[in-house]
Amino acid sequence: MAFKTDIEIAREAKKKPIMEIGAKLGIPSEHLLPYGHDKAKVSQEFIKSLAGKPDGKLILVTAINPTPAGEGKTTTTVGLGDGLNRIGKKAVVCIREASLGPNFGMKGGAAGGGMAQVVPMEEMNLHFTGDFHAITSAHNLLSAMIDNHIYWGNDLEIDERRIVWRRVMDMNDRALRDIVVNLGGVANGFPRQTGFDITVASEVMAILCLSNDLEDLQKRLGDIVVAYTREKKAIYCRDIKADGAMTVLLKDAMQPNIVQTLENNPAFVHGGPFANIAHGCNSVIATKTALKLGEYVVTEAGFGADLGAEKFFDIKCRKAGLKPSAAVIVATVRAMKMNGGVAKADLGAENVEAVKKGCPNLGRHIGNVKGFGVPVVVAINHFYSDTDAEIEAVKAYVAEQGAEAILCKHWAQGSAGIEELAKKVVQMAESGAASFAPLYPDDMPLFQKLQTIAKRIYHADDVIADKSIRDQLKAWEAAGYGHLPICVAKTQYSFTTDPTVRGAPTGHTVPVREVRLSAGAGFIVAICGEIMTMPGLPKVPSAEVIRLNDAGQVEGLF
Repeated sequence: MAFKTDIEIAREAKKKPIMEIGAKLGIPSEHLLPYGHDKAKVSQEFIKSLAGKPDGKLILVTAINPTPAGEGKTTTTVGLGDGLNRIGKKAVVCIREASLGPNFGMKGGAAGGGMAQVVPMEEMNLHFTGDFHAITSAHNLLSAMIDNHIYWGNDLEIDERRIVWRRVMDMNDRALRDIVVNLGGVANGFPRQTGFDITVASEVMAILCLSNDLEDLQKRLGDIVVAYTREKKAIYCRDIKADGAMTVLLKDAMQPNIVQTLENNPAFVHGGPFANIAHGCNSVIATKTALKLGEYVVTEAGFGADLGAEKFFDIKCRKAGLKPSAAVIVATVRAMKMNGGVAKADLGAENVEAVKKGCPNLGRHIGNVKGFGVPVVVAINHFYSDTDAEIEAVKAYVAEQGAEAILCKHWAQGSAGIEELAKKVVQMAESGAASFAPLYPDDMPLFQKLQTIAKRIYHADDVIADKSIRDQLKAWEAAGYGHLPICVAKTQYSFTTDPTVRGAPTGHTVPVREVRLSAGAGFIVAICGEIMTMPGLPKVPSAEVIRLNDAGQVEGLF
């Protein structure tokens, strides 16, 4: 059976001028700053004018742990937005921007797929409106100013051994994880060891995504801890006097981007922190703006619910005062079979027993999301190879967990294939059944917060951390950071820190390798297992097949 690729479908889209898309939400054309004809930024002035308007209902789309079989979380997010509009609701989609790292590596793009995509697909997956470049530049300006301050006398008495601010770039490059800078003698400064993270792991990315406006942005940038003195006194970004210039670089990037789905419905695409190494949600300013403009806002959180949904609830909702009305957990029959032990090459053959064996991974996520007081429905993202018996096995299992699973065919049919899910989401959201609460209170000790996530979300026995890490957490509590939530950097493929362990494991431990203070963003990062904040490229990266064809069109991007 021959299928069109996502990029071929996107290329055939009948896009409307972005001013028409903005008009659907009541955004005057003078408050849309166009980037071409099919994308624009929404002005800060217009966003401020929305204060006092009532909010629509917030719907989270999350998923099981990702597998090579594919789940389609973004595709379902976009499809559900279209489906809600189809049944007469004024709905807005809110998703993240794509990083160049995975686009040229192995994960691919972040615009959805099939008949449930956001367009322009190529631009969104490449440079888009330049937000990531602005974040990279602002981050590295601070890096340059730190080294420059030391070069010109070091009035702040920064201990070069205790500089905690690394550099970033929006690309997977393992060679830059650990480097030495300032080599070459006196003219080039004082040599020291440092490294690069990927831009999506930058605290500047997190700050932009959690800030309410430019004033809030500059304050948060100023609060970044960049280094310590020999007496372990914190040195802040504002001490380096970089916060003003960084804000200038981020001025346009702070304005949410508006584009459209294949069915010409509005979508905000803004910000892009990864959920395996950062907090995994689109920007607060985009979400809050959408809530003022639509009856329903459908947003996603990265990877499985153990990472993305937990951080959406415990970091984004906590910090922004958001209260989700319902959650959708995306799963596929193929992924259930893979969790049940079936090899990728054999996923096309019917195997009901493997489906049943793999369902506990889905069940774990259902229980976890319900634990936040949010009603749950499961979206079975349909593949043509799924059999009726396999689909019924998933539905029966989900019913045993006290939830409902709905078969969704949005990839092939667009909004027509997801109407049933849209109606169920409306019913759940309007029932008022949600009683959202974060997993832990602000005043819980930091290490206990980490243990709470590990035990209640990952179902681990405990957290393993050296005394130095525990002491560091206590020192941050003494310095006034004890109220901050925890952002776990962990493999997305498993509830454990071992990416090969599928299903719903118990009896494992969570080893913490490092902790980092993100004082400006407002959370503590706990780096667990072998996860890297600068990914590497795979043996055969996607970049090898991405090119321009004879017509000047992008090929190989997915």
